[in-house]
Amino acid sequence: MKKFVSLFLISILFSCATFAQKTKTSSKVSSLAALDNLVVDTKDNMVIVMIKAKPNQESITLSDQKIANSPQEVTIKSFTSDNTKLYLINWTETTTNKTELRLEDIKTIYSKIINPETKSILFSNYQKTNNITEKVFLDKLKNASETQQKIRREGFEFILNSDGSITQKNKTQENKWFYSAKQSKYVDSKNK
Repeated sequence: MKKFVSLFLISILFSCATFAQKTKTSSKVSSLAALDNLVVDTKDNMVIVMIKAKPNQESITLSDQKIANSPQEVTIKSFTSDNTKLYLINWTETTTNKTELRLEDIKTIYSKIINPETKSILFSNYQKTNNITEKVFLDKLKNASETQQKIRREGFEFILNSDGSITQKNKTQENKWFYSAKQSKYVDSKNK
């Protein structure tokens, strides 16, 4: 019994000493992607791009809504369109919804074109792919079942062309956009 009590007291002593020596964790967050003076990061569950300038640092909120999971495959690409330097920022968000009979793997690719000089988002696009695996019963008594797989798509496939123009495609339509420095926005090629 004395051994048990002494071991118990020693373990309490060590746990108190370990707790007292715990160091603070760093609150520094690493960036998801960086290029030139731009850094993509998350803040308050929103995707933002910070514009680092010498006098101050400003940011643009890229996500329209709070994100559920950390963005993946974040990239920044610079390009020139109509003699204006612009940046394309891409990121992917994945979510999984699972029930007893259904599994959904949802992958959403976001593409945003920004102009850091005007601190504005010039073009926004998303492409969502939902892979659904579902157990479907073939009779009313639920004796026989089969597994079915479906793919649902929303939005447009985003293509940045070499001249800085944009092509959006889906199953039924194709849109082309050109940047107008005079209007400081992307204009539909039908209206050009």
